[in-house]
Amino acid sequence: MAYYLYQATYTREAWAAQLQNPQNVADRARASVEELGGTIVGVWYAFGESDLIGVVEMPDNVSMAALAMAFAAGGAVSAAKTTVLMPLEDGLAAMSKAAASSYQPPKS
Repeated sequence: MAYYLYQATYTREAWAAQLQNPQNVADRARASVEELGGTIVGVWYAFGESDLIGVVEMPDNVSMAALAMAFAAGGAVSAAKTTVLMPLEDGLAAMSKAAASSYQPPKS
């Protein structure tokens, strides 16, 4: 299982619908996430570029892509961004592998 950061910006129409009938976004999304084998870690409203921030644990990239596509197809999101989150242990392992790499940058 892997963790993913999902950032979304709502459409004007989606905001209007939510103001008229406020609902817990995590409750609305939970069934879709679980159908794809995942779990919701947390969901937050945010100020700034994104209106909504979510962290989900999903089985793989294909499952997360399917979830993001389903959300996009729903029409409530005008922009979205998905970021794979790497545990610190994996980052440290990657650093060790990178340090042992024979890669040489281009020379002028």
